[in-house]
Amino acid sequence: MTLARPYLRLPSIQPRHGTPPQMDLTPPDREGEAIKIVSWNLLRRIGATVRDVIDLIRTERPDLMLMQEATVEIDTLPTLIGGHYARSPLPGRIHGLACWSPWPYRRQPLTCTLPAGTLIRRVAQIVDCGPVTVANVHLSHGQLLNRRQLRRVVQILPHQAAILGDFNQVGPALIRHFRDVGPREPTHRMADMLPIRLDRCLVRGLTCVERHVIENYASDHRPISVLLKPTR
Repeated sequence: MTLARPYLRLPSIQPRHGTPPQMDLTPPDREGEAIKIVSWNLLRRIGATVRDVIDLIRTERPDLMLMQEATVEIDTLPTLIGGHYARSPLPGRIHGLACWSPWPYRRQPLTCTLPAGTLIRRVAQIVDCGPVTVANVHLSHGQLLNRRQLRRVVQILPHQAAILGDFNQVGPALIRHFRDVGPREPTHRMADMLPIRLDRCLVRGLTCVERHVIENYASDHRPISVLLKPTR
């Protein structure tokens, strides 16, 4: 994977490889180079547990599972179901970004810094999935700042790339050459009242074959699922 701009790698949880699970979690054969990605904000320690994540993986059978607000509890995932896992903690926070796959990573997922807010320093997790490079993000709430963070992510990605996660954005992202192909249904209920679409998927050089929001209420966010393949 060749990144367009330099990145800064921060301390992170090294990829962990679990023993083969008793249940076969290998994704089904997909047409061509299609890859299924599920993304979910877990809501730290009061939302989805590692068992909730396992149930979702068993149901959806993704090629790549992305998580935001993942705590140290989620680090047990590969020992419980097998697969390959890495976590990128947010500096000074109990949670961060994490990824899991039944397949070995082509190389260790990278952690890059993003423009910081007044309270929380943000990072992005960059995962090399062969023909597709995926950025796992949890952006700030400020609408100007989160768009600056998104532009930073775009600068370090190769041509065929996807950005998924909790964007915390209201309205279009307006990132040149990237298309918003994620589900259009609400994924979060603000203050338990206003449904809003915060969890998104932007792509460049890719086509979205399938997309949907998953009905799971273990967190304040519902997971999203997309099936992507390189555009010919």
